[in-house]
Amino acid sequence: MKKYLLPLCISILSVTLASSCSKDDSSSNPPDSEPLAPVTVAKTNDTKIYMHYMPWFETNESSPNNQWGYHWTMANKNPNTVDSNGRREIASHYYPLIGPYHSGDKEVIENHLLLMKYAGIDGILIDWYGTYNLNDYRILKENAEQLIDMLDEVGLEYAIVYEDRFLNDIVNAGLAPTVTGAAKTDMNYMQTHYFGDANYIKINNRPLLLNFGPITLTTPAAWTSTFSGLNPKPTFLTLWNESGEAGTNASGEFAWVYQNNNSLSSFYASNLPNLGVAFGSAYPGFNDFYEEGGTSTTIGWTINHNNGATLDETLSMAQNAGVDYLQLITWNDFGEGTMIEPTVEFGYSYIEKIKTFAGVQYSGNYFSAISRLHTLRKTYRNNTTIQRKLDLAFNYFVSMQPDKAAAVLNEIQ
Repeated sequence: MKKYLLPLCISILSVTLASSCSKDDSSSNPPDSEPLAPVTVAKTNDTKIYMHYMPWFETNESSPNNQWGYHWTMANKNPNTVDSNGRREIASHYYPLIGPYHSGDKEVIENHLLLMKYAGIDGILIDWYGTYNLNDYRILKENAEQLIDMLDEVGLEYAIVYEDRFLNDIVNAGLAPTVTGAAKTDMNYMQTHYFGDANYIKINNRPLLLNFGPITLTTPAAWTSTFSGLNPKPTFLTLWNESGEAGTNASGEFAWVYQNNNSLSSFYASNLPNLGVAFGSAYPGFNDFYEEGGTSTTIGWTINHNNGATLDETLSMAQNAGVDYLQLITWNDFGEGTMIEPTVEFGYSYIEKIKTFAGVQYSGNYFSAISRLHTLRKTYRNNTTIQRKLDLAFNYFVSMQPDKAAAVLNEIQ
């Protein structure tokens, strides 16, 4: 089974986080001996928990042409229209708790990663469209690298989910002679820039690489050629039921979301025992907006959220299957309604469920404090003194000193 195609829209990310405190403001500095390096969240569940993440949102303030990106508008929505509750008209059945955002906003990245960290998530799996400067592919790479830059500041891991579906576009544009040649260029880039990172996910001492398909490279020979310049070759996972198209190049498969939970049950019963490496999946539901958004994409099925029962069930299925690795689907695909990111409709309930599943050991609930950090970042964007205090709160959060972070935030009116 091939995963249905997703529309493509990427937004520009061009800023970085200043996470250190200025020495000229003693009120914003901790004692010299106080450690502020990232600390791993203690938890009792040994399952590695990773979040599928799409950095493809764009606002009218972020885009060069002052237009909202496709993933907020699809074909017929206008986020400049605001209702009586102050909510913008977006192409989704659900509304992000922090409002529709630009994926390149440093405060958004900070908010997302801190929420994930405190939910017990170990890292993120980033959709990645390659290195070529065609359509929005280069922008996605830049977005991903801005995200990656902050991951080690927060103390999270990452790996790439490679989209081979666009390789024909590269060849048709005259940018590469063959699809395998284009893919090899992308692989060599990943080996040089990502695979060696200390926080890049390694399985069996090899960098993890997921592929959303295969869609274009559908023979073992094609993947053998694609990986020929890599040393070591990656621990390579295809979408469920597709590893045969990669042959011995594939180390295993990852589950996704499709039609109902029966597909996931089948994966655990039939695929899992025969795979060297397997990623399970858990998701809150599936309720796409494509038809309402006026697009030509037709899915034809939904999976009800059931007030959180679907996420509970899929997390329980993963636990019962004994998976070593779990991919959460997804952080922020609002167009398909699979988002675990806090929303107006569900609040923090989904990340609370993840936190419980992970067996996170810290006491207290700090999700709202993390959101307050985001609000204060926005409110005092041009106030350097307060921003230094917020930098300190960020460092307290990542070093697992949330009470101190909250105290700093409470000093700010």
